[in-house]
Amino acid sequence: MTKAKEVRFLLGDQLNIRHSWFGKSDEQVLYLLMEVRQETDYTTHHIQKVCGFFAAMREFAETLKSRGHRVHYLKLVDKNNQGDISANIKRIVDESGAKSFKYQEPDEFRLDAQLSELCNELSSSGIDCECSTTEHFYTERSFLKDFFKGKKTYLMENFYRHLRKEHDILLEAGKPRGGKWNYDKSNRKSLPKNHTPPAPLNFENDVASILEELEASDVKTIGSIRDSQLNWPISRTQSLQLLDYFVENALPWFGDYQDALTTESWAVYHSRLSFSMNVKLISPKEVVNRVLEQFEQHSDLIDISQVEGFVRQILGWREYMRGIYWAEMPEYASLNALDQDRKLPSWFWTGETKMKCLSHSITQSLEYAYAHHIQRLMVTGNFALLAGVHPDEVDDWYLGIYMDAIEWVEITNTRGMSQFADGGIVGTKPYVSSANYIDKMSDYCDQCVYDKKDKTGENACPFNSLYWHFYARNESTLSNNPRIGMMYRTWNKMSPEKRDELLKKGDSLLENIEEL
Repeated sequence: MTKAKEVRFLLGDQLNIRHSWFGKSDEQVLYLLMEVRQETDYTTHHIQKVCGFFAAMREFAETLKSRGHRVHYLKLVDKNNQGDISANIKRIVDESGAKSFKYQEPDEFRLDAQLSELCNELSSSGIDCECSTTEHFYTERSFLKDFFKGKKTYLMENFYRHLRKEHDILLEAGKPRGGKWNYDKSNRKSLPKNHTPPAPLNFENDVASILEELEASDVKTIGSIRDSQLNWPISRTQSLQLLDYFVENALPWFGDYQDALTTESWAVYHSRLSFSMNVKLISPKEVVNRVLEQFEQHSDLIDISQVEGFVRQILGWREYMRGIYWAEMPEYASLNALDQDRKLPSWFWTGETKMKCLSHSITQSLEYAYAHHIQRLMVTGNFALLAGVHPDEVDDWYLGIYMDAIEWVEITNTRGMSQFADGGIVGTKPYVSSANYIDKMSDYCDQCVYDKKDKTGENACPFNSLYWHFYARNESTLSNNPRIGMMYRTWNKMSPEKRDELLKKGDSLLENIEEL
């Protein structure tokens, strides 16, 4: 290996070519990227997710080289790859003779701790270490915790409005454009009959060589990939193409139908930009600015409710979830406020269940490494919560199966918003429903063998009795929650016979959960 004065390490989700590190090339600086078993094996990932990370990293390494930067790239199959980030870094620093090591802030707590510990070791050997920001997010790690200092709760709406004001987004004379800060009530429509969303933009990235290397390395994965072609963007150019496609073809209807569930489209009107943003091929500010630009140019065709609904997801929810993560970790990862302890049904890994909503959402996830937020929250997450599945089980599934799942954004959505395992840090109530909500928002129930209206009969939809079973078994914890008091009033008004019938049905379903 040729010598270098400084080694700069990049994680697989730090592919930001606009970072100040890359403003000019320096022959004395060596950039290091690596594929390691440490990262492929900490959970069982979707095959498309692993391919997507590796393909994007390799593409980024070539981009750096084309701009005159020195790059050392370790593939998973390289003989001298030790499979561990720290071990590889120590070897490269030693072999290069570098006296300086720099890295960017990891977005995951475990990696932050690992690299901090590594720097302590390197410093004791006379190596200067420095950590830089990723120059990606709107806010710094500690911003949310500082913003809510002295407050009892982290109210997302206050956080969101502050960022709108700070960055002058959708404002007129300091007031919210259109007269409202939040158009969430306009963002809950189901798809009309015979309504067809635009076909999603897919790419044809050949990852055959990566698949061969994963197989040779015996990396365990889930899901599938068709004809060795990865449909997700793996470069900044492709990510910008996907952004343009979204604003031109889906933004005008995004807000209305962002919660809609359908068997007719796996992407509906969603942008599918989360992978590109999470690996930092494009920034949230770029995405928001492009959406605002499209709105200004076509405000006669795009209602503000569509735009605000999208901006809220990026500027509000995404930044908010990251803030929660850094404010509450590492304790957050072990929270289980409802003491759930059941195993995840095996059909979560196959989609082989008679419940149409779950079979479709899970099968889609296995095929595309993607499901939108309502499929995650109100179908798969809803069932897991009603069934009493341990949040560790749910975390592991979500972290592995989705293309965009990195712990900082996955765990706060799963353990917090979806499973209420944090006891109300993220969501003020458990997000559960019977078949009624799923039927209202989708075409699932009409295609299902279960009866959406029946609660306790032989062919009753499992969601109906499990809904009341959940509230009954968690009454001591949840009954004082003002947002769900009505549910307990309804429950207590039922006859003892009706309650007993619902509980017995729920018990039976849980005892036979693998057969549903």
